[in-house]
Amino acid sequence: MVMVTSSAAPLRGTPVVPGVAFGPASLVRAEVSPAAIARFNGRSYADADAALAAYDAATQAVADGFVRKAEAASGAAAQVLTASAGLARDKGLRGAVRKHLRSDVDVLAAVRAGVDQFVTIFTGMGGLMAERVTDLQNIERRIVAQLVGEPEPGVGVPEEPCVLVAEDLAPADTAGLDPRLVLALVTERGGPTSHTAIIARQLGIPCVVGVAGAMKIPGGTSLLVDGVAGTIETDPDPTSTAERVSADAAARTALASWSGPGATADGVPVKILANVADGESARAARAAPVQGVGLFRTELSFLNRQDEPSVEEQAQIYGEVLSAFGADVHSAFGDEQYVVVRTLDAGSDKPVAFATHEGEENPALGVRGLRLSFGNPGLLDRQLEGIAAAAAATGTETWVMAPMVATVAEAKEFADKVHALGLKAGVMVEVPSAALLAHRMLEVVDFLSIGTNDLTQYTMAADRMATDLAHLTDPWQPAVLQLIAITAEAGRQAGKPVGVCGEAAADPLLACVLVGMGITSLSMAAAAVRPVGAQLAAASMDECEDAAEAALSAADPAAARDAVRALLR
Repeated sequence: MVMVTSSAAPLRGTPVVPGVAFGPASLVRAEVSPAAIARFNGRSYADADAALAAYDAATQAVADGFVRKAEAASGAAAQVLTASAGLARDKGLRGAVRKHLRSDVDVLAAVRAGVDQFVTIFTGMGGLMAERVTDLQNIERRIVAQLVGEPEPGVGVPEEPCVLVAEDLAPADTAGLDPRLVLALVTERGGPTSHTAIIARQLGIPCVVGVAGAMKIPGGTSLLVDGVAGTIETDPDPTSTAERVSADAAARTALASWSGPGATADGVPVKILANVADGESARAARAAPVQGVGLFRTELSFLNRQDEPSVEEQAQIYGEVLSAFGADVHSAFGDEQYVVVRTLDAGSDKPVAFATHEGEENPALGVRGLRLSFGNPGLLDRQLEGIAAAAAATGTETWVMAPMVATVAEAKEFADKVHALGLKAGVMVEVPSAALLAHRMLEVVDFLSIGTNDLTQYTMAADRMATDLAHLTDPWQPAVLQLIAITAEAGRQAGKPVGVCGEAAADPLLACVLVGMGITSLSMAAAAVRPVGAQLAAASMDECEDAAEAALSAADPAAARDAVRALLR
């Protein structure tokens, strides 16, 4: 084992993307220059309407910038950029700014007051809505930059490879990163399911979040970032650092050669699937060694829609994803591929105009997911008709699951509707009650899929964006692992598949733990497929079961990671 020495004790955070990287620290302080603001403060507008017109022009420019970046991106990056464009144009925010302009035509003060109002609202809501605070503050800085005539702040293009260190990164910043120049990401804030973490996974950039004291690191300091252990070492020993980076590079090269199908070293099959949002991401995922789609997020196709699309239009949209894995598509895995379609998971941080409720006190715990159909059953019925039509047209094996299911009665009512259309029915295990009742859920549905992002948040009662609580929003938490184990065991006893489609599935070490518990499929961003598949291929089922036992016995996430890493050396 290589011993590592450093001039200071390592900083620790929550690891979210594995990999070892070494380079100089490049600190990001994305603020509008005080000098530009001071110059602008001497400017006045004729009246509040003129000031509001200037605000409208600035927000349109910001939104257009997000849209251009979204068009050049794909997958999760495109999704969050599109959502940011919508937030920049938000009518509620504009109304708040207009209200403040009536009493004071200082447009910068009005923007600040309007944003502060919504920051307070989002923070009070907690859960996923609190995650939008970083996005909103980034939008504010961009609007101010447009108003004062400065380039919008954000991450510039590094002149040389570096480790990017920031308090936090907005989606627009993370989505535009070049993995050839940004060797690793380190943030003081954020958790394992933040936008920064999700996009970093898509880009394959080693990433550690929730690192206290990260912004105190002087720019240019040599950093060794370990995206598996969650450590950042300053000015490390050059010899051991070179050995660790070289070993990691060799391991990544080996991972790239993994070609599937998913299985442990002793041949126990594990379905490796992709998470997708639309036809484009499905076709891209098909190039990876996957056996289909474990999570098609249908709501992401409708974030900018004001009116509900017809059944025929929905069928066409769903058909683009299904056809990428249709019966006529050549695959090395033959007839084993399928697509799991999730019905609308709208609400909370994914508002869909024609579906979600406005004015909820706590949307993360409110009417979202399947609950939207309680007062509007036609919404779900029409979506299921569209999915069934797309399945018939493409010949693709199609499974359908509902999000935010809390009771067996809800699961049965949903399954009855899906079965009537000749499709397999399942539900997502995101609410702790669903995990505790998994054995009864499986009496009425054909499969379960665990959404670890929400399951972790609801189990630990911890806001996903609360940096001080990042250790609680870690899927390695013993309580979360216990609920996953209960669900997996229920599937084993019932002889029915239980998958994981949350961000936890993209963690190669945790993937072995999950399989050891009895999880039968793992669905993730396409960039994570080979690392996960290769790690599973290097471990026997007995080793995975030992890893699961070690993780379940650990006192905390760090101890669980260390124990599993030692077992799967």
